[in-house]
Amino acid sequence: MAVLDQSRAPLYEALENFRKMRVVPFDVPGHKRGRGNPELTRFLGEQCVGVDVNSMKPLDNLCHPISVIKEAEELTADAFGAKAAFLMVGGTTSAVQSMVLTACKQHDKIILPRNVHRSVINALVLCGATPIYVNPGVDRNLGISLGMSLAQVEQAVAKHGDAAAILVNNPTYYGICSDLRSLVELAHSHNMLLLADEAHGTHFYFGADMPLAAMEAGADMAAVSMHKSGGSLTQSSILLAGPQVSAGYVGQIINLTQTTSASYLLLASLDISRRNLALRGRETFAKVAALAQYARDEINAIPGYYAYGRDLLNGDSVFDFDTTKLSIHTLDIGLAGIEVYDLLRDEYDIQIEFGDLGNILAYLSIGDRRQDVERLVSALAEIRRRYQRDKTGLLSQEYIEPLVLATPQEAFYAEKVSLPLEQTVDRVCSEFVMCYPPGIPILAPGEKITGEILDYIRYAKAKGCSMTGPEDAEINRLNVLRDS
Repeated sequence: MAVLDQSRAPLYEALENFRKMRVVPFDVPGHKRGRGNPELTRFLGEQCVGVDVNSMKPLDNLCHPISVIKEAEELTADAFGAKAAFLMVGGTTSAVQSMVLTACKQHDKIILPRNVHRSVINALVLCGATPIYVNPGVDRNLGISLGMSLAQVEQAVAKHGDAAAILVNNPTYYGICSDLRSLVELAHSHNMLLLADEAHGTHFYFGADMPLAAMEAGADMAAVSMHKSGGSLTQSSILLAGPQVSAGYVGQIINLTQTTSASYLLLASLDISRRNLALRGRETFAKVAALAQYARDEINAIPGYYAYGRDLLNGDSVFDFDTTKLSIHTLDIGLAGIEVYDLLRDEYDIQIEFGDLGNILAYLSIGDRRQDVERLVSALAEIRRRYQRDKTGLLSQEYIEPLVLATPQEAFYAEKVSLPLEQTVDRVCSEFVMCYPPGIPILAPGEKITGEILDYIRYAKAKGCSMTGPEDAEINRLNVLRDS
């Protein structure tokens, strides 16, 4: 096989060539290289709107790539060690859904942890597959979900040997990784596909001393958020496939839901970012990991905070840890993570990735600087000094084991009724409820509503978590199955 030149960026190069041409546009978009919308042009710049163009022969077509987009995808597959790669412009949500829809059809079973992103369960609503949940382990001190225990997945496979696939987070939002290689071997020994949600694992493919990446482990498909740690524009992503998956069929699945008007700004950002990581990723992510370790050491010197890392490893449900993740437990200073999140933004002009009931996550990647980390550390120290209080009464548990009474598709499309929260106990939910980020459902369609879940929702709302999902934006009511 020919060695591909990773210094190339064929799609970006084609756009640069197009920019130099004096093409008169009688096609869409209607702003006509920005001339028709001067305010937008001033905001984004002529350089940007000048390449916000439509598909055409010199620039290929994402729905059926045959030239420069195809070349960019081949280079991406080579860089990530995959058999095939697909540039995605609907975010990793689109990549995850395409991955699940490729593996599953109506009435198929899929084995997965319950702490998945809502996009996974959304895909089950669309295709009608049945989730077989493996409840993740929970760190009782931190209140966070862990990875998938191999023994628990083996039990699920023993009961559901006819499942089509196993899906795993690699890593979780907090940076925790399962025993991916063993899960791949388990899936393949039972003729199942292994799917990896690698929304937070782009750097695994390029950094040294990182957790195992899905393609290297032999996974069949992986959804990779290039825009998170890879440096591309928001909403751009990659779907990777291994040799056991038909690339042609994956392309057909993607085209069921992905736009026919793909943004060349997003596509070019993927092409440029892939080249950057392929050429410089190893040294870049070594700096990111070192910066994260410096931050952990400094934060752990402040009494009351715990920035955790590979000290959590247990050989099973925490098989590895992404050391670029700066996950910090806050309850010992008497503040919920979401309260620290709000204070950092409102009082110190520092925007971190998210805060939950007991933890915060500061997302470090290729654009971070040491002085910014020092500012974060100083702010955390001052928050402790100014706002520390007794932690009595604070909830820490982030994961509540669900009781599934109907498939997501059955419940979502069933006859339903809207009830006040207090009247929904013991009813079957027909919609999602989640804090976003991280977008892991507290309730999903088909799950029983319990008093514990309602207490959690009320508490999260009171603490200021951004709650999303239900038809009622205020989340004072929930839709439940009429006959439940």
